[in-house]
Amino acid sequence: MNNPKNLLIVRTDRIGDLVLTLPLAEVIKKHYPDCKVTFLIREYTKEILFNHPFIDEVILVKTKKEQNTITFLDNYKIIKEKNFDTVIVVSPRLIISLIAFLSRINFRIGTSYRWYSFLFNKKVYIHRKYAEKHELEFNLEMLKKIDITENIFPKNISYSLQVNSKNKNRVEQILFSKNISLTKPTFIIHPGSGGSSIDLPLSKFIDLTTKVTNDFDTEIIITGNKNENVICNSLVINNKVKNLAGELNLSELIYLINKCYLFISNSTGPLHIAAALNKYVIGFYPNSLACSYKRWGPYGSRTKVFTPQQECKNCKMEQCSNEDCMNNIDINDVINYIKNINNNFS
Repeated sequence: MNNPKNLLIVRTDRIGDLVLTLPLAEVIKKHYPDCKVTFLIREYTKEILFNHPFIDEVILVKTKKEQNTITFLDNYKIIKEKNFDTVIVVSPRLIISLIAFLSRINFRIGTSYRWYSFLFNKKVYIHRKYAEKHELEFNLEMLKKIDITENIFPKNISYSLQVNSKNKNRVEQILFSKNISLTKPTFIIHPGSGGSSIDLPLSKFIDLTTKVTNDFDTEIIITGNKNENVICNSLVINNKVKNLAGELNLSELIYLINKCYLFISNSTGPLHIAAALNKYVIGFYPNSLACSYKRWGPYGSRTKVFTPQQECKNCKMEQCSNEDCMNNIDINDVINYIKNINNNFS
């Protein structure tokens, strides 16, 4: 195919999905330095792309506010007038795929396994649901359709995620109000999730937080959104633990994560932010293939995943939830791992 000059990447889903798509921009610029790279994303994820050195433009997809569904006409007008020559629909949606088709974008790259895949003229024959590769690696596979083959591994991955320094005063004010000092190594524990996976039981998080306060001389900060304040508060077992649930917007959370040493959570967007910032990361994942760490785990050189010890054949999310598989994760194993990554905490 011809070298792309004006390329659009579509990732209109969630925070973690967008983080795992960031490396595509740098890889594209490496092979086609004169190519303009644009991302089409949801408004609430826009801070992920703040000042990204390899992304030239960001378009916020238009939605109906009441239903948060993507509209047709507004987005068609925007995409049509941009005159893209190539589009990579990383997160397949019928309406965006149709818009790309009707906008007459020359090269339309997307999955071959949706009923509307006829809208793409460069089809990618990959079944992501079998988790044969990590999501980030699946994303990079799509670049083969523009003649890019790149070998990426956790030890050489580059996200180029930027931290907005304008958040410094605001975050420091919040920390001061909570009597939090970052002079000690900081652990962030993020017990909530977006509901896309099976979570570690709250009782296990309480056990983990208790053991961390006993075994390590650190700052311990609990994060989450305002709807997760109840579960976050349940981890405030003593005055060593501070709850910031609902206190930070996404940009401020990125700033705080960049200041931490270790980030601990279920499978959720902030986990991928921490990995992208090269922090030590601990994630809790079920064995269910649909949300397996093999596809959705944190991708980086300082990451560790804990899963239920028993192996399940053809494990499904409902089965995993009903059988309380995540309760089989041994928190002592987690504590031992933390002790091994650095001996300066005791």
